[in-house]
Amino acid sequence: QVQLVETGGGLVQPGGSLRLSCAASGRTGSTYAMGWFRQAPGKERNFIAAITWSSGNTAYTNSVKGRFTISRDNAKNTVDLQMNSLKPEDTAVYYCAARKSPSGSFYYATYYDYWGQGTQVTVSS
Repeated sequence: QVQLVETGGGLVQPGGSLRLSCAASGRTGSTYAMGWFRQAPGKERNFIAAITWSSGNTAYTNSVKGRFTISRDNAKNTVDLQMNSLKPEDTAVYYCAARKSPSGSFYYATYYDYWGQGTQVTVSS
C-alpha cells in the first residue's frame, strides 16, 4: 500500500500562484509514476500532469502547459505541482495519485492505484 497526502491548496486571486505538494509513504518502491488530477463540482476527475518516478519524464494536459510544472524529489518521496497564472477555471479539488504499472495512458484515472484525499484550490477575486 502507498499512502498519499496533499498539501498546499487554498484561495488565490486570478493570475496568482500556488504550489501543491504530495507526500508518499508506505511501499513507494513499487511506484512507476505519480500524477495530479482535479475535479470541479459536478464534473468528472480530469488529468493534469504526471511524472515517472525514476526517469522524471513528464506529461501535461494541454490546458495547463506552460503554466503548471510537475516535479519530484525521490529522496523525500514527494511530488509537487507548481501552478502559475491561475485562472478561475482552475478551481477544483486537486488529487495526487500513484500508479504501479507503466501500461496504459497517463491520462486516465483508472490506471492509478492509490489516491490522496484531495486539496481544494479556489481561484477567485
